[in-house]
Amino acid sequence: MESAMLRAGLDSAALAATVGVDAKTVSRWMSGRIPHRRSRIAVAEALGETEDSLWPQARPDLAAGSPATSEVLAAYAHRADIPNDVWTGLLLNAAQRIDIVGYAYPFVFELLPDAAGIIAEKCAAGATVRLAFADPECAHVGERDQLEQMQGTLPGRIRNALSMLGSLDSTSGCTVGLHRTHLYNSVFRFDDTMLVTPYLVRARGYQHPALLLRRLSAHGIFESYADQFEQIWGTVSHYGPQD
Repeated sequence: MESAMLRAGLDSAALAATVGVDAKTVSRWMSGRIPHRRSRIAVAEALGETEDSLWPQARPDLAAGSPATSEVLAAYAHRADIPNDVWTGLLLNAAQRIDIVGYAYPFVFELLPDAAGIIAEKCAAGATVRLAFADPECAHVGERDQLEQMQGTLPGRIRNALSMLGSLDSTSGCTVGLHRTHLYNSVFRFDDTMLVTPYLVRARGYQHPALLLRRLSAHGIFESYADQFEQIWGTVSHYGPQD
């Protein structure tokens, strides 16, 4: 806090006057006492800093290894239980980033009559979109098909989803990739909100449970799944017209 005061050019008396407290109170804050929330907000505004940077200990969900349960907005017993307006709201409100990894997720392109076109418009407005599908030719797709008892239909479902991309595979700002990774969940990220579906043995995609997450810190659940996406994305092969 003291370094932030120096950067702002304020001493204890000036800061106290700005936020409406006694100078001795500011001295106690500088000695390590954590202010009440209202004072934290006022001090952060006065110093041009964030509350989290001044008093990270006041946000246990930001600490490495913390439960960070406040990142969980909702939990569903099955992906099929997620209300359609949750999906469409996430898609329509995304402005900066859409990252998806799964085996096949044609339902995403069935959320709205022109979902692919909407995604293309977001790319034109500056959004970055990365879509990772399983390579329908790889061996483990067949293994997943057997595990989920899909009777040999999974490769076809992936190809069907790819056929629903429209011009997305050649749209600037959108990259489509094929992965050969054994997945343990699907990830659907829309800016700083995410739906994750952890896989259950012998259950199909719509039967898996789902978590709706928001990003609050670099150490939370959200970031763990975001990192998983990056790890998988680093292995994909490009899918597009030139292939």
